[in-house]
Formats: sequence, C-alpha cells, structure tokens
Amino acid sequence: MSENISLPYGADGLLLNLNEEQHHAVTVETTPLAIHAGAGSGKTRVLTHRIAWRSAMGLDDSRKVLALTFTRKAASELNYRLRNLGLRDQVATGTFHAVAYAQLRNFWKEKSLPEPELLTRKSAFITALLPRDYRSTKVLDVVGEIEWAKARRIHPEAYAGVAEDEGRDIGIASGLVGQIYHEYEDLKSKQNKIDFDDLLVTCAKAIRSDRSFGNAQRWRFQHLYVDEFQDVNSLQVDLLNTWLNGNENLCVVGDPNQAIYGWNGADADHLIRFDTHFTGGKIVGLQQNYRSTPQILRTAASVLDNKDFKANKPSGPAPSVTYYSSDKAEATAVAQQVRDCHGLNRRWSDQAVLARTNTQVEMLSRAFRDVGIPVRTLAGSSLFDRSDVKRVLEIFKQNSQPLSDLLGDLRTDSDESQEDDSNTQLEERAVAFSEILLLAKEYLALDPSGTGGGFFSWIRTHVRTSSDISIDAVEVATFHSSKGLEWSTVHIVGLEQGLVPISHARDARSLAEEKRLLYVALTRAKESLFLSWAGERSFGNHKPIKREHSEWLEPITETIQGLDRPLNQDKQIDQIVKARQKMTSEIPSDSPVMASLRSWRNDRAKFFGLQAYEILTNATLDSLIQVWPSTPDELLRVRGIGSFKVDRYGDELLSILSQFDEPYEQLKVQTQERIEDKEIIENGDQKLTEDLRSWRTEMAVDKPAFMIFNDKTLLDLVQKRPKNTDELLSIHGLGPAKIKKFGQDLLEFFKE
Repeated sequence: MSENISLPYGADGLLLNLNEEQHHAVTVETTPLAIHAGAGSGKTRVLTHRIAWRSAMGLDDSRKVLALTFTRKAASELNYRLRNLGLRDQVATGTFHAVAYAQLRNFWKEKSLPEPELLTRKSAFITALLPRDYRSTKVLDVVGEIEWAKARRIHPEAYAGVAEDEGRDIGIASGLVGQIYHEYEDLKSKQNKIDFDDLLVTCAKAIRSDRSFGNAQRWRFQHLYVDEFQDVNSLQVDLLNTWLNGNENLCVVGDPNQAIYGWNGADADHLIRFDTHFTGGKIVGLQQNYRSTPQILRTAASVLDNKDFKANKPSGPAPSVTYYSSDKAEATAVAQQVRDCHGLNRRWSDQAVLARTNTQVEMLSRAFRDVGIPVRTLAGSSLFDRSDVKRVLEIFKQNSQPLSDLLGDLRTDSDESQEDDSNTQLEERAVAFSEILLLAKEYLALDPSGTGGGFFSWIRTHVRTSSDISIDAVEVATFHSSKGLEWSTVHIVGLEQGLVPISHARDARSLAEEKRLLYVALTRAKESLFLSWAGERSFGNHKPIKREHSEWLEPITETIQGLDRPLNQDKQIDQIVKARQKMTSEIPSDSPVMASLRSWRNDRAKFFGLQAYEILTNATLDSLIQVWPSTPDELLRVRGIGSFKVDRYGDELLSILSQFDEPYEQLKVQTQERIEDKEIIENGDQKLTEDLRSWRTEMAVDKPAFMIFNDKTLLDLVQKRPKNTDELLSIHGLGPAKIKKFGQDLLEFFKE
C-alpha cells in the first residue's frame, strides 16, 4: 500500500460500496481505459475510487496523478471526494486551461520570457476589427466562430473553405470572418496577448519543443484521468497526447448520450471509439442508474430509445405533460407548481426549472421573483463580483511572495464584517472565502512554488465558470447549464417545435445532439418530473406566435401513459411480486431485527457517503427477514443480494440475524404465495393477463389502475376465468358494487 494512503479497511475498503460494473471499472488493469458511464451511474464515484484504489495498491503515486475536468466546480468535487477516501497528498486537479496556464507560467519564468497578458474577454478586442455595420449585432457570432475554428485547429487561411463545407452561416460572408480571424491573431501577437485556446496550443508546443521542460511536466504527472471525456475537442486531445507521449496510464470517463457540445467543437468520437483513438485502449460500461426513479428513467430513455439502462431507485410518481395556452400562463402555473412542491420541509434548491434558451430563463426568473420565489441563475452574481473577495485578491496581485505564506489573509473576519450583518450575509461570506481557499489549494497542487501574483493570474481562468453562491433558491437554467447537476424535482418548460429541437438544428447530426440535450435535461430529475409546453409564445416585443408541441413529446407521452403496463413477462412478474410483498408483509418497521438492520445500513451509508438504499434497499431488507438466511449460500436467495454483496456484507448480515429469533412464520407462507403468483403468470395465459391489465388501465382513465382492482384480483380472474355473476362473486376483491359497475364488461371480456 502506498505511504500516502490511510484507510480504515485498506484498499479493499474502497471496493465495498461498488456494484459489479463499478467494481470492474475501478480494478481493471488495462490502460488506456474508457468508462462509458450513463447519467446517475456513479461515474465520479468510480473515477475517484479508481484513483484512490490504484494509489492504495501502489499502482499509481497519488502525488503524480493529474485529474482533468471541464469546470473548477468539478475539480473541487473531485478533490473533496478524494480527501474523504483517505488521500493525504492532494491529487492535482483542474481544467485543461488552468493546468496549461500553470505549466506555461513556469516555462516563461524558467526561460526569462515576458509573460503574455491573458485575454479573458474577446468581445471588446474583436469589436474594433468588425465593419461598423456589424459591431452591435455580430460580435458574439464572430467570437463563437473563431472559438469553433480554434477548437478544431482550423487556421484563419482555411476557415472560409471549411465553414462553407460545414454549412456555417452567421449572416456574414465566410471570407470576411476568415479575414477578421486572421487580423485577430495578428493583433494578439503584436500586443503579446493570448486567449484561452492559445493556452492549450502554446503549452503543447512548449512541451514538444523544449525537452527538459517537457520531461519535467511528464515526470510531474504520470497518471492521467479525464472526466466528461465526451466534451473534449481536438486541441485538448492534442495536449493530452503531448502530456502522455506514449505513456498508456490514462483513464477517461464520459457518457456518449450526454455529448451536447458538438456545436462548440467537442468531438465525442474520442470517447465512442476510444479504442481506435488510443491504441490498445479498452472500453467498459456502467448501466445501473442510482439517481432517478424507474418512471423518470423510462421517460428519458424513450427519447433516445435506450432500453439498456436500469433503475435502482424505488418507484416514484409518473412524470406529467401539461399544455398551457401561452408562455405567460405557463410561467404563472409553473411558479405555482414550484411553490406547491416546496412544502414545509423542503428547500427551494431541491427544485430546478429548465428551459432551452437563455431568453426563456430571463423571463421565468422575472416571473418567479415577481411572486416572491427566490431564484438562482448562472447569470447571477458571481464569486468574483463580491467586493470582499475582490479586496482580498488585490493583496495577491503583483505579489511575488509564496502563496502558501499569504493564505492567512484569506479569512472572513475582515474589517468589512459589521456587527449588524445578518447570519445569511456571514454565511455567504464564509462560503465565498472557502471557495477561494479551495482554489488556492488546487493551484498549489499544480505549482507548489506558486506566488501570490501567479495565483491571481491563474484564478482569472475561472472567471467564466464561477457560480452563484446564494444559500437557498430555485435554479432556473438552460438545458446546457444543467448538465452535471441534479435536483429532486425538475420542471422542464417550452417543449415546442422551434425550441426543442431548436429551429436552426436541421441536419441529422445537430438534431441528434438536440435529442441528447433533451435527454440530459430529463435525467436531472431524481423523484419528480413535470413537463409543459405553450400554445403561443411571445418573442421580444412581437405579437404572440402560435406554437406546436415538440415532436419528441409523442414518445414521451406514450411512455408515461404506459408506465402502468407490463413491458414483458419477467418485468410483469417482478411488479406483481413487489406488489404482493408490499400488501402482505407484516414486518413492523420498528421491530428489533429491522431496527438493527437499518442502523447497520445507515452506518455503512454514512461511512461511504452514500444514500441508505445504495447499500441495501428496503425491499432487500424485507426479503432478508423473509428468507432468514443462516449461511452465505442462503444469502444468495435474498432479492437484491448477489455474490459481490455476500462477499462485502455477508458476515455482518448473518451476525445481525443470529442475534434474533426468526420473527414471523407467516412470512414463509407469504413467500410461498408469491411463488404461486409467479407460477400463475408463467403457466397461465400470458396474453390474457396482459389484455386484462390493459383493460384495467383503460377503465382507470386518470386514476391509479389498482383502484379498479388490484393485482391479487387480477391473478384470481386469470386463474378462475368466471363465466357468470356467481363466479365473479367468488373472485378475491370483487364485491357487489364493482360487479355492478364492471361485471358485464368482465364477462364479455372472458367470452372473447
């Protein structure tokens, strides 16, 4: 075991809370390795556990690990989890740009080269290069085109031809855009300035051209990990290969179904065909979802026709689709819906409202604030806009002292704190300064000898990814900005043609990306999902325009309507067994044995930072008592416990059960009844069972199907096949009232 790892249960303890797929992804020896991890499958857990496990086993040196992300927030999350897993030496984490900038600053210093100024805002710089007629309308479009070209390593001279081949059209001749792009590059060079994309190109060039510098960087970082690999572009892959230089110790994690930045230069093919791009590479997959209920997961899967993903969370309410007469009516109704979902014991931040465009976000935010609902948006006040943060950061600017000596100045009890400051203000200030402290530690992990001035320059690379730090508010965000986040309740608005998919998405590639974007939005929900669209919508000060619902609402609606229907025989049997278990189990939740099992589960969950159901579900605890195993082989008969969980938890579970007497003999009878129920379906008329379920759903209309009759009644009907009213009365759960209402229909049904 590596000296810088300290774990209560050693390296094996890192594997206890993983399912079979996760266990394999963490421990597989093959590199380069790509882990295709679907939404909610535990990709961050797998990534951090692989880093910690390989370090604990002596396969990696954690001091030479570099974990690359796409946002500072993601880097902080990785650091936090790795520390909790027992890594004493902080693993270096950061974005491609931040790491490249830290390395370049060392390079310029070593070579006594003048450090270029980092151009953090292109807009003002490019405005002067535009024809006067375009300066107020096309600046952002031209900036976007230059970034698109640089991400693909397209030089100014080649831009016009490639743009025409790709069908790029921003309302300016491609030749003119190419000319502006050329002038922009020349002007930067003359003024000794570089932009964010230049950081990647310049860093790769410095490593390749200067052997001593390149060797130093490759020695410093020998084990590379990349999160969200579906979002990499050609520049980032080129820099990654430069860092590796033939080193195969690479592990990447990503989800091809969440590739939504192709418009901005990302190329998911690097993840999809990883074994082609990285010789000898291996791809493994994670198909178990721990975030969303089965209802939400099936709804989201209908968009991409992805049936392989499996839900592990308990059942929840069906998603809903609602039509509103106008966008104003939609905003008003959704605001009320948000308020209703808030309740007395829930935080506002448990909810998010997602829309396709920033314009919708602004309109919804205003509507919510007007009715007193606190709102947070990614366009809100940023960490670096705070006056107290700005004041402290000024201490570091142009300061050549070691950053580690200056960290004492990062304290919240500054002169700005007043006695009459509210608790909320003090808490926000504490959160802000802890964020800056985390940034400082991340910078020192990349450059241990870094100075205050170096930190000030480096931190500017994070200005564009800083986030609002409001304490408790509903998040109103675009589909794109919601990626990587999750909420208990999600409201998705504006599901109309022209928005979903967006009107300018016309070719097959862009439409496929729009579909994945909707999938991302749908899979942000953990428990409740509300969808809506409007019959007319206003854009700016123009008259309202008639709208049609998104074409993708049709498979979504069909899926929602069929959530109560069986998908196939196996799933139908599972549903009935679960229903029977729920109806007949008489194990009190506060029984001594159940209380002990729940206490053990909570302790395990707390130790590993998991939800309790991720250790063992309630259904598994019930099954554990019903089977009452006394040996490891008998444990395998318990629903939800396989060979891996027997290895991990078997001795502890058997020890708990051995302390109690078997509580209820009737549970064995109930288990036998469930087996008989299963046999009825397996041996009976399967088509009759499915048809009867479908008829029951139709009769229920907008009520739960069990209100017509429950599954036990359905099974009794299938078994007895009544031919008259007297035989109907012998069916479990059918009394005179229900026979009067449905009897004739049922008899006709069985005649057919």
